[in-house]
Amino acid sequence: MIQVERVQTGVRMEKRLLKVLKGLAELKDLSLGDLLEGIVLHAFEGKAPFSKQTLGQIAELKRIYGLTLRAADSHKLTEK
Repeated sequence: MIQVERVQTGVRMEKRLLKVLKGLAELKDLSLGDLLEGIVLHAFEGKAPFSKQTLGQIAELKRIYGLTLRAADSHKLTEK
């Protein structure tokens, strides 16, 4: 195990995206922070963070929570 120092942070995120992430963290028995750390560490190395099975679970969570945003939308989001 690698010991790290974690800090509490407050971030703003699109509501449905957060619901999908929380749902996935619950399915994987992870904290939201642990899930996000894993996603970011994979992204920093240009690696895909999810297996095909997990992508299927994500697709179902996106359907449940009505998340239609895609990667191409990431630089086009504004708040109401």
